Amino acid sequence: MKVLYIYLIAINVITFLAYGIDKLKAKFRAWRIPEKTLLFMGAAGGAVGGLLGMQLFRHKTKHVLFYIVNILALIVWCCAYAYFVFIRQR
Repeated sequence: MKVLYIYLIAINVITFLAYGIDKLKAKFRAWRIPEKTLLFMGAAGGAVGGLLGMQLFRHKTKHVLFYIVNILALIVWCCAYAYFVFIRQR
């Protein structure tokens, strides 16, 4: 379980930073991080970082798909965590 906690912290920090970097690049019209990469990072466990990055950096907030993917990913990860911690250990 300790490895999972480290992974989730790392992927959330990386996702959060990716949203910030992409917003900064958007301001300077530089090469951007592809949307599918940001969505994948959220689905891969970085949903909290993605949602926080969206709000803090005001980035991708008009794209409903980003909310849907991040919220669904968060629900799935929470359910998986609950299953492995509370149900499977019995």
